[in-house]
Amino acid sequence: MKIAYVLADPGIGLFGAKGASVHAQEMIRAFAAMGHEVTVYCLKRGTKAGDTSTETVPEDLRHLPVFTAAVTGAKDTAERELAVLRAASRLATLAADEDYDLIYERYSLFSDAGVQLAQQLRAHTGRKVPVVMEINAPLLDEQRQHRSLHHGQLAEEITREAFAQAYLLSCVSEPVAAWAARQRGKSSAIQDGPGQRSPRIVVTPNGVNTDRFSAAPTPLHDDAPAGAAMSSAVPSFNRAPSFTVGFVGTLKPWHGTEQLLEAFASAADPGQRWRMEIAGDGPQRAQLESLAADLGISDQVTFHGAVAPSRIPSLLRRFDVGAAPYPQVQDHYFSPLKVYEYMAAGLPTVASAIGEIPALLAGPTGAGQDAGLLVPAGDVQALATALSALAQDVELRTAMGAQARRRAVEKHSWIRRAADLLQAVHTGHSPVEVSA
Repeated sequence: MKIAYVLADPGIGLFGAKGASVHAQEMIRAFAAMGHEVTVYCLKRGTKAGDTSTETVPEDLRHLPVFTAAVTGAKDTAERELAVLRAASRLATLAADEDYDLIYERYSLFSDAGVQLAQQLRAHTGRKVPVVMEINAPLLDEQRQHRSLHHGQLAEEITREAFAQAYLLSCVSEPVAAWAARQRGKSSAIQDGPGQRSPRIVVTPNGVNTDRFSAAPTPLHDDAPAGAAMSSAVPSFNRAPSFTVGFVGTLKPWHGTEQLLEAFASAADPGQRWRMEIAGDGPQRAQLESLAADLGISDQVTFHGAVAPSRIPSLLRRFDVGAAPYPQVQDHYFSPLKVYEYMAAGLPTVASAIGEIPALLAGPTGAGQDAGLLVPAGDVQALATALSALAQDVELRTAMGAQARRRAVEKHSWIRRAADLLQAVHTGHSPVEVSA
């Protein structure tokens, strides 16, 4: 099957370092591993459009066909929104030169490129090509709350019509699915005339490439923390009396990294060499570095900055525990990519009991915590207590890490996610279909 993968978000480079870049690459890998031919249409390849030095192209994706359309003619934010709209339309026109069996678009504001492409292909060939819209966040709400949205009504109209005309909406979590259903329901395409088919909605959580996280570990450098694993895909924790807490993610307020620093400072045992490694960059970095200094732990904390996806597996082998300290929010709609990666790396996770995380770390019956420890969201003292408990119990860490790895392999691979999604497209049935 020939698949057109459309990525019209100006903030996401296909070969960038964000979690969204990882998500895109892994879905493409999964489709390819299943024997499908994928061609990508995006606004930029790296972190910065047109700058090859900001691209980190994995060797296995080096020959992936990628076509880009630049965002041009924008002097301010308002004009940039319209420039993105024009660029997305150019992507659709570029893709219409080929014939495809499936169109897969990652939802972004001001783009209905997938629907446009389907319309052009139908005009050229008479075939109706299904469009899958992958929805990872309620972007309309996010943009208004955290950034700015000048052409809000236009963004709403494009979003609703794209959702209504897609064949399938693939949402990363139940809250996102509920939001998508509300937006779709407001579409004029749904409200017009009898017989208009309402697109189905399925939940497709994030996943992990378990093969990437099970490769043989590379030798550690001399400056590597003393508790890092050296000889197994599942880290061995019976080493020197040291303890490394790791965090992977964008440094933004809704990831709770400041609470993690406070908990670390509170819990760190002077008799055990505690360290923290933070992989990621973002607007909070300077604030977090200042906080680490105020807490007196600067010499124990390493800020790695943005880390290429290809380096994450080896970095996680330096951790003893992975952290996902989300603060309390009204509607936690994330599917935590970091937690899946911690699990695949054989790490126990200390995480907030929020959203889908309890189901990931809990036992098979939903009782107990057998792949990590859960704490109340935003509770610094509980987070400190959980870190101390794992620092002091090597056997518990080892058991939880092994269980986490098994569960990632059995249930959460990207191949499984892609297979479930294509099953929903081809048969109309999915084990995670949402009623809306």
